[in-house]
Amino acid sequence: MIGLILAIVVFNLTAFKINKILTVNQIVHIWVFTVAFQSLFDIMVEFKFHAYWYFGKEVEWSGLIPHLILVPPVNITFLNWFPYSAKILKKAMYIFFFVIAILLYELVTLLPEPWGYFHYGWWTIWHAAILDPVLLLILLGYYKWICRLERKVLGKN
Repeated sequence: MIGLILAIVVFNLTAFKINKILTVNQIVHIWVFTVAFQSLFDIMVEFKFHAYWYFGKEVEWSGLIPHLILVPPVNITFLNWFPYSAKILKKAMYIFFFVIAILLYELVTLLPEPWGYFHYGWWTIWHAAILDPVLLLILLGYYKWICRLERKVLGKN
């Protein structure tokens, strides 16, 4: 639990300290999207297929903590640092290195308690390596959609 609490503090401070582009509305959208999307994904992968779990294999209140206040600031940080106006190669490299950072953090979460809180069933780091870029691209698409909706509402289309 110590590792989780430390990560929550660091990730949230980082996300809100470095935020230069996201509006409050966008932050709320990203936060809610992240919680909903991760929860939907985990209902199947974590609870139905037992691929991985937080803390214990059963549904636990402590398992909500990573869903609610750990992953959303990581997504906010990803969107803040994303090189939107760069060429495709730079964007791909950004995603690649961000995924490497996520995977390194995931390995830390696998440490024994009190530092770790995440456990693999049949899931491996390679599953995450393949899936994380896809999930980040979905997040990026959602963010761009929200931006288009905001411009439309404000008449800046």
